[in-house]
Amino acid sequence: MNYTKPLIAPSLLAANPLCLMDEIRTVEAAGADLLHIDVMDGHYVPNLTFGPHMVKEIKRVTALPLDVHLMVTEPARVAPWFIDAGADWVSFHPEIEPHPYRLLQYIQSCGVKAGVVLNPGSHWQLVEPLLPVLDFVLLMTVNPGFGGQSFISGVDSKIAPLLLLKPNLLIEIDGGVSAKNAQHLIKQNAHILVAGSSIFGQKTGTALESNSMADYRQAIDTLRGK
Repeated sequence: MNYTKPLIAPSLLAANPLCLMDEIRTVEAAGADLLHIDVMDGHYVPNLTFGPHMVKEIKRVTALPLDVHLMVTEPARVAPWFIDAGADWVSFHPEIEPHPYRLLQYIQSCGVKAGVVLNPGSHWQLVEPLLPVLDFVLLMTVNPGFGGQSFISGVDSKIAPLLLLKPNLLIEIDGGVSAKNAQHLIKQNAHILVAGSSIFGQKTGTALESNSMADYRQAIDTLRGK
């Protein structure tokens, strides 16, 4: 995967759940680089979303890497379920995990990219001890738990100190990403932009109609700055 260009990861939380397979195939054809899957357990965050069975079925219908964000109270317990289901990237919130270093080692040992997630109120220094076993950091630019929130400005100030500590660290941004802030984030050296409503909210028809791919392609190209 080429990290010299901004990668776009459509968030399936914003897709139409009644025609999810068509939504996935449409964004894949429209140029998406990854699929972002938010896993919420109703405890760490007040919402319930995708389980490992759904991830396994998603894996069957796409060639795109699956980027699984665990918003759960027991990431070490559930991470193996999602890795077995086909996750290619797995991230979790280090504040909730008593042994984050060990969990990152386990994820990497499975041949999966390992990352941690920083909430808007989490200091970037939280990840410093984990850098030797860290492939990427996911910076939340909204409060975790729900899609469609507004971008919290200032969170991107964490990018520079993180890359100073580890220049080859991949930086992913999730929350309120849109055409209004995408180019600023790219200039700040963000590698991956997660986008939900700014992609899936742009179609003028249903996911089964031919014009939806053009809508998604235009949204993805706009985020990249084309």
